[in-house]
Amino acid sequence: MARGAKDRVLSGMRPSGRVHLGNYLGALVNWVKLQETMDCYYFVADWHALTDDLDTSDVPGNTVEMLADWLGAGLDPERATLFIQSLVPEHAELHLLFSMTTPVTWLERVPTYRERIEQQHLESPSYGLLGYPLLQSADILMYKPRWVPVGIDQAPHVELTREVARRFNNTFGDVFPEPDVKLTEIPKVPGTDGRKMSKSYNNTIDLADDAETITRKVRPMVTDPARKRRTDPGNPDICPVFDLHKIFTPPADQEWAATGCRTAGIGCLDCKDVLLKHMLPPLTAIRERRQVFAEKPARIVEILHEGSRRARGVAQATMHDVRAAVHLTP
Repeated sequence: MARGAKDRVLSGMRPSGRVHLGNYLGALVNWVKLQETMDCYYFVADWHALTDDLDTSDVPGNTVEMLADWLGAGLDPERATLFIQSLVPEHAELHLLFSMTTPVTWLERVPTYRERIEQQHLESPSYGLLGYPLLQSADILMYKPRWVPVGIDQAPHVELTREVARRFNNTFGDVFPEPDVKLTEIPKVPGTDGRKMSKSYNNTIDLADDAETITRKVRPMVTDPARKRRTDPGNPDICPVFDLHKIFTPPADQEWAATGCRTAGIGCLDCKDVLLKHMLPPLTAIRERRQVFAEKPARIVEILHEGSRRARGVAQATMHDVRAAVHLTP
């Protein structure tokens, strides 16, 4: 990278539909900040979606919905390259070459491989599932980024990527710099049932939700189970609603809610109403920006195709270096 050039960053999401609050706070907020100072590449990981479900009928629509959320959250296609993985076929070529230098045992020890087999009760996991961390390595190394922003649970994937780069470089010559993890501090974002917010639990607050829908989801949220009656004191430290207060509510009102909960001075609905007062304005602003893009799906597709052309230019330059190093053809 030329002297004075911005550090490059790469990250992606599977197109599983609309972005919820957990996705936004865990990744998108950070992505938006990074585009201010870094050369950012953010991609739709559509090939990775096949490791979950081979029915692709929803993927194109989910991609458009997800991009509307990204744009509503503040990603700017003028300042970040937004692209679709499968529109840059060089990713598949690099994955193939990495598969020749990477021991199977490295992939079998990736923690999420065993977790996915157990969670999905897979008797015969696919080659694609075993190899998806290696495709992830190809996704990352293609753009020779300085940083990969991830939560701590994804750090092993970046460490594998560093090992893959090292092995390839030792075999064929120095092509890939080893990227570093940029750990993203992910706040605890509970779903409406108190469990981790997840589409699979159907407990999400989505960026596309309007104020009425968010209110309808928040008001019946579970709280401290000890507060069976209005007069029972509670413990905000174990209350999912208070986890959201920590994200959205200013300190003075947080303290008011915590004290009121502990002393039974306020009821749970009073607490939730204060949360909504602070939560709704920023989410409404995101939704309104999102809506502008959602009403123009052709523009979203255009942004993705333009971003994919830009990404492919970088990928083709990388693969020129890779092919020269591997030196297969006369």
